[in-house]
Formats: sequence, C-alpha cells, structure tokens
Amino acid sequence: MTSLQLHAPLDMHLHVREGDMLQTVTPLSAQAFAGAVIMPNLVPPVTSRDRLESYRAAIHAASQGQAFTPYMTLFFQSYDAATLSDLRPDIIGIKLYPAGVTTNSETGVRAIADAAPTLAIMQDLGIPLLVHGETHGFVLDREREFLPIYDQLATRFPRLTIVMEHITTREAVAFLDRYPNVYATVTLQHLLYTLDDLAGALLQPHLFCKPLVKRPEDRETLLAAALSAHPKLMFGSDSAPHPQSAKECSGCAAGVFSAPIALPRLVELFEQHQALDKLQAFVSENAQRIYRIQPPARVVTLSKIPWVVPERYGTVVPMQAGETLAWQVVA
Repeated sequence: MTSLQLHAPLDMHLHVREGDMLQTVTPLSAQAFAGAVIMPNLVPPVTSRDRLESYRAAIHAASQGQAFTPYMTLFFQSYDAATLSDLRPDIIGIKLYPAGVTTNSETGVRAIADAAPTLAIMQDLGIPLLVHGETHGFVLDREREFLPIYDQLATRFPRLTIVMEHITTREAVAFLDRYPNVYATVTLQHLLYTLDDLAGALLQPHLFCKPLVKRPEDRETLLAAALSAHPKLMFGSDSAPHPQSAKECSGCAAGVFSAPIALPRLVELFEQHQALDKLQAFVSENAQRIYRIQPPARVVTLSKIPWVVPERYGTVVPMQAGETLAWQVVA
C-alpha cells in the first residue's frame, strides 16, 4: 500500500498553549486531524465562558482555514448547576487534575471527596469527566495507585462518562473492562517507548512526560489494545510543546511534542503490525461513539513518501527530530 485515507481522524488529548506557541503548533494538528480535545491547564486555567470562548477563537484563527474542530474542556473546580448547564453546549468535558501532579495543575483537586457535588451535576447533565489519573506516590506506581479512585468514581457515579487520560500500564488496560462507563486515551510515545528509551543510556529529555513511559510489558499491552482497536480506547497524543530551553535544562519540563508526526507515525506503526484495518476505529470511530460527536466530514490522505522530521518547529523540538518517517500527510 502506498496511499491511505482516514475519515475525520481525531486527537482526543492535545495541548496547544497560548500566544506564539499556539501559532506555531496549532497548524500542525489542524493539518492532520479533523478535531482535537483541547486541554484547559493554562495560566490562568480555562474555568469561565469568556476564557473558553477566547481560547477557542484563538485556536480557530491559528488553524489556517483547515476544517478543524477544537473540542473545548474546562479545568475542574467546584461549579454550580446553572454554570455547567449554560456551558454544556460549548464543552466536550471537564478535566480533573490532582493538585500539582503535572504542568500547570497547582490549582487542581486536593481531595476527590470535595469533587463529589460537581461530579453529581456532571452526571446529571451528561458532561464527561477526563482525568489525569496519578497519585503523588513513587513515580512508576502513580497510575496504578490511582485505580482505586477510578473504582470509587465509577461506582458512585455510574452514569458519568469517565475517561482515563494517557494510560500507561497493563493494569489500566485491564481496568477498561471493569466498568461500562470507563474509557481511556493512549499516546503515541506510550505505544513506542519504555523507560529504557528515556533513561536507559543518556537521558532523552524530549521523551520525558507525565505519566512516564513504563516497562516493556506495559508498552506491549497498550500496543495490543490499540492495534486491536479496543472499543473503549481512543488515540490522544498528549502532544505538549515546551521551548527547547525548557526541555534541555536542569528541571526539564514534562511533555512530548508529537503533533507533527502523530498521524504518519501511527500509520507506520499499524502497518508494521499488519493492523491498518483497525486504525480508522482507533483514531476516529471509537471517539465519535464514546463522546457522541460528529466531526467535520474531512478525509485526510497519507502517502508512503519518506520525509525527515525537522529538528525543530519554532522553539520546539519534536519527537523523533531528524529521523526519517515512511508516511506523510499529503492532503
């Protein structure tokens, strides 16, 4: 096969930042995807209609005329029913960050029990809950330690759609089959890499993200679920750009910038495993069904034409910079 068409591919977890960074990175996602779920952990976070509408307008303006829908989210805090009822048509979900667990999450949730009143409103209004599911425990165990909290949420709020964001472990994949209202996204880096790639030799700062890439057996389980287009699993890049100066330094920022290569590299990965017939469901159909959305009727064409990933886009170094990929987006 030398050409492939994907119908309305979606990135269900994306960071585009603000200002000059937004102008640099948004066109790269808009070129390849029909839409993306936009994360709200800005400074200050997206918690109001004015903030949401201005952010969405900036993304639209930076999309360079592409048929690209930014599916907006709110940063989790205590909301009343009137506020959420008013905002419901404009958001795809609300993102819960445990306080201090990742970039710009300092004002996140400190006790899950305190979130219950807002979660009850979300359940009644049909607003999905998106969760960065990590504790503050030992870094390799943080996702596994959070699973009992998912148990509590799924049991107490059985009509609440819960999305475990960027899952990284075998246990999280198994958890998908435990409750009918629990779903997940998975990133490209967690399908490709392990902790050995990040820190087994010289440290690779551009592979450092939260949650960390994990063990080979975790990667293999995640990959098997993606290649089979597990019906409760969606692609979400978690592409998270930082300036090169913030990555190649002491106190390296967490985030992998994969937006320029996400779709071509997924095609290459699925082709390598003879699973191209599953890619459409993984990058679009599952998400449309889970979130009940109808993205723009857009066809993205990729061709098997080698290209070299640029060393940087503006001030940002992409994943696999300088490497040659087999597929590229052509239309």
